[in-house]
Order: sequence, then C-alpha cells, then structure tokens
Amino acid sequence: MSSRVEAMLARARARLDRLDPFAAATATANGAFLVDIRPAAQRAAEGEIPGALIIERNVLEWRLDPTSDARLPQATGDDIQVIVVCSEGYTSSLAAASLQDLGLHRATDMAGGFRAWARRGLPTTTGTQPQDCHPR
Repeated sequence: MSSRVEAMLARARARLDRLDPFAAATATANGAFLVDIRPAAQRAAEGEIPGALIIERNVLEWRLDPTSDARLPQATGDDIQVIVVCSEGYTSSLAAASLQDLGLHRATDMAGGFRAWARRGLPTTTGTQPQDCHPR
C-alpha cells in the first residue's frame, strides 16, 4: 500500500507533461522559464543551473501568479511556460501541479531534478544566487 503523499504525487504527475533534462534545456532555450525551488543550503551544496530563476518553494505561487502583488516581472500571464526544478524531481512535481491550479496551464517539472541535469553533463555553477534572483 502506498502512502497518501505517494498517491498525491501520482495524481500530480498524471497531469504533468514532465520533461527530461535535455528537453528542459531545449524548452528553456526556446523561452521557457526554468525555476529552481531548492532552498539556499541545497543550492550551495549541489550547485545551480545557469539562467534558472531562483524562487524558493515557500513563495513560488506568490511570485508566479500573474494576479499577485508579489509577482516577478516574468509572471506576465497564464501562458508562460514554467519548468520547476528541485533536487530529485519529487517536490517539483507537487509545485508544478500547484502552479497549474493557479491557472498556469503550461507549468510542468523536470524529471530527476537538478541531480539528473548534472549527471547528464548539462551546465552547472556553484550555488551563489540569492533567493528570488531573476537573471532575464
């Protein structure tokens, strides 16, 4: 028998078109926003993806809701493509489903998270960006 959180994760993933790291890199090159939701300590220990927006999980919905007073400049409407990244691709699935609940219908996550990205030899840097950094 699976736990409730595993069932919740399965429901979230059932509605996401999850991307592998190479597909996420391609989507980002074509205008999607890669959003890293890992806490600062995890980014410092593991590294970061160059160009990713840093939005820690606890403020994600407020920063990407186009109707929020706390939104980032990139939160221009419900059609933006957001690809959420965490360390291993679990929390990111729940976060992407939450963004879909807000109306961001193109929100998804990256399967395997940052660790899968790094294992595939895609670009990484040491973790240095402050929270809510938006390099674009």
